[in-house]
Amino acid sequence: MRRRTQAAVAATTLLSAGAAAALAVAVTNRRSRGGPTAFPTARLTVHGTAAGRVTLTRTAESVLPGTYALVGKDCRAVVGPVVDHAPDGTPDTVVRRLERVTRGDLAPGATVTLSPQLYAGDPGSALGIDFSEVDVTGDRGTLPSWFVPGLRDTWVILLHGLGATREQALNVLPFLHHQELSVLVPGSPEGHGDRGNAKDGTEPTGLGSAEWTDAEAALRYAVRCGAGSVVLYGSSTGATMALHTAVRSPLRGRISGLVLDSPVLDPATTVRALAQHRGVPGALWPLALRTTEDVEQPPPDLDEKGRGSALPVLVIHGPGDTIAPWEASRALVERHPQTATLHPVPDAGHAAMWNADPTAYEEVLRRFLTPLM
Repeated sequence: MRRRTQAAVAATTLLSAGAAAALAVAVTNRRSRGGPTAFPTARLTVHGTAAGRVTLTRTAESVLPGTYALVGKDCRAVVGPVVDHAPDGTPDTVVRRLERVTRGDLAPGATVTLSPQLYAGDPGSALGIDFSEVDVTGDRGTLPSWFVPGLRDTWVILLHGLGATREQALNVLPFLHHQELSVLVPGSPEGHGDRGNAKDGTEPTGLGSAEWTDAEAALRYAVRCGAGSVVLYGSSTGATMALHTAVRSPLRGRISGLVLDSPVLDPATTVRALAQHRGVPGALWPLALRTTEDVEQPPPDLDEKGRGSALPVLVIHGPGDTIAPWEASRALVERHPQTATLHPVPDAGHAAMWNADPTAYEEVLRRFLTPLM
């Protein structure tokens, strides 16, 4: 009997360790080749290419409206909207507009994934925008960062999200640069999951609650370097970091606005969604929740202790996000109807709000930022 009990305890311990490891992968800073791991990444086959078109396997992802990257082992391309009534389409395939091939050859038979991260590289190599590499010192270590100077003394700090890197910011960087704003894009500190710095890609995350001091460090850097005011612009858990900073930072008075894209405002639901996405059995989700810091506590509200309640906030989110529920975003805006605005984006996955309609997204962003410049 004692042997059976010992065996059961050992099995339970192993099961717990396995679940913890599974969740560590589920909510990690580990990335796919193309971009944020929170975005669905089903494999697609390239069935053919023609002048300005590519034919792909038809899935719920491959028919999404908007602009995305196709990323394969030896290729990368940018695709636009679905081509309606394409002669080379079939019930099992979808034809999208092929904007450009940026790496390799998009050959028939290639296996690719759809990614919301259009660009790879840095602002110079990917976009031809002048920038400098700077180091931002934070409580968790040194954050390797990009700085793009602008003529205005308003800075925008772009905070990347779940499983992503600084490259996530490259989608909106041309727009912000055109507005003559100074832009700071902090990476993650060494050993905490950014490109070239991750130790093994399996470090759990606090979903923004543990990492918000990185955003505060970037805010301190901006103020020290002469920023007149700062807009915190976060995606996914980067948005959660922005909220924490706006409420908790001693420098919160220098923040002139918040842009929250696909914010993670209900961390427990997000962890369960990630666990499901990663294939963690439902019976192990309670254990999985315990491996992630502060999942039972939502981010602070803007009126906590009277802080941040008058701050202009733009929330960009949509009901198609299966990772961060948009009901929490609606509730945030309803609590602050005088200062917060919700821009709903249909048919967009997590952290892919810009991709669904870049032109409309940037117009909403322009209207929000103009009074803050």
